[in-house]
Amino acid sequence: MSNKPKLQTAMQQLISEVKATLPLYEPATYVCGITNSDCQGCPKKMLELVDSELCFWESALKQGRIPKFDELRRFGKLCQSVHRNLVRNRILPTAL
Repeated sequence: MSNKPKLQTAMQQLISEVKATLPLYEPATYVCGITNSDCQGCPKKMLELVDSELCFWESALKQGRIPKFDELRRFGKLCQSVHRNLVRNRILPTAL
């Protein structure tokens, strides 16, 4: 049986995966308004939410804070939800 990573390591892995997967800092994802009239949920606001959580956890981990399991799960669910939203709005391809 393989050992599960510690919560701090799991959060760092999740942060790395989010940075690699989501287009957090690409200008094309920050287009909002008339041109995207068929948007379902604002991609700009969703990415800003993920970015703020990401910055918080990076800072907290550097200060030695260990996340609780529920916090790790909640951040993971948020990122999954934002990914689905970006796929729905045709910003990301359907397959990971």
